[in-house]
Amino acid sequence: MKIAPFRIEQYYAVHEFTAPHMLSSSDAESVAIAEVLALEPDAAERLFAQRLGYTESVGAPELRAAAAALYDTTSPDDVIVVAAAEEAIFVAYHALLQPGDHVVVETPCYESALEVARSAGADVTEWCRSAGNGWAHDLDALEAALRPDTRLVYTNTPHNPTGLLMPRQVLDRVVELCAERGAWLFADEVYRELEHDPADRLPAAVDLYDRALSLGSMSKTYGLPGLRLGWLASRDRAVLARIVDLKHYTTICSSAPSELLSALALRHRHVFADRSRAIVLANLELVDAFLERHAERFSWVRPTASTIGFVRIEGVEDTSVFCQQLVADAGVLLLPGTVYDVPTHVRLGFGRSAMPMALGLFEAWIETRS
Repeated sequence: MKIAPFRIEQYYAVHEFTAPHMLSSSDAESVAIAEVLALEPDAAERLFAQRLGYTESVGAPELRAAAAALYDTTSPDDVIVVAAAEEAIFVAYHALLQPGDHVVVETPCYESALEVARSAGADVTEWCRSAGNGWAHDLDALEAALRPDTRLVYTNTPHNPTGLLMPRQVLDRVVELCAERGAWLFADEVYRELEHDPADRLPAAVDLYDRALSLGSMSKTYGLPGLRLGWLASRDRAVLARIVDLKHYTTICSSAPSELLSALALRHRHVFADRSRAIVLANLELVDAFLERHAERFSWVRPTASTIGFVRIEGVEDTSVFCQQLVADAGVLLLPGTVYDVPTHVRLGFGRSAMPMALGLFEAWIETRS
């Protein structure tokens, strides 16, 4: 297998644990294990009694049940547990795709959604969204990209890196177009339940289409990336079985303590989602004020969900140089849009409680350069 370097992760490997101030994080504020255990009276006792043996490849029954509860049409048997979103993308693509299969990927995107499809030998067409039209979803462009034999369509909503929700009418049309061809819809929904207005929440793809895979994760909305777990939900149990067959060549099974803690957290997921939303909305007010003060230099399409937004820097054609100078001078880490092939933008994260300090240091650095 040949695969291109994963630029986002390469960038973070250099800077994430050395930069003092994060201003690009895609995950929400995390918590200590003790806070998770406090959600149920006997949780600590159950964790201490947990045997450290192998677990089921499909995932612990209590975790699959907790994940299935996020959807309207699924049971625990419609869910498999994976090692976060990365393994989900890898095993699902390799289970579903053969060399030469046609795939359409919504871009810009988390790079593995594009490159893993290519590594599986697929013929990949990008459904490109553009800052020029406010990151709107161009359905005519999608229809032009699709073929009669398209095998799979990848979508991401709420979207990384823009933080925007797909309009409901667009989602419905995407489902229709996939159904017309019998194509799989791989729906990356890792920021679901972190809509800035919960009334805007979309139905999960798995509840709309019998050939959909909905991807969820502990990492983003719930702020628990250290558990390293996610899940795939689908009403097609045969394809889930094929995916598990691939998982036997990757992780085989998950960490028993992580499964226990993830199931516990998901049973109380609104505690984490509501906490994340409160931090996000408070920080968004600060970002709005910052952008207003520096409107001549920075702009964005205001996010409607998630912990992130995509900011354009006027007069900068390659933000990688800008970001490298910022982290060197001020210790503040932004993610350059070059990792998304959008070099005029940076990803800004506002899901953590320390974000105001990082934003203040960024603003002070900007003013020294004016």
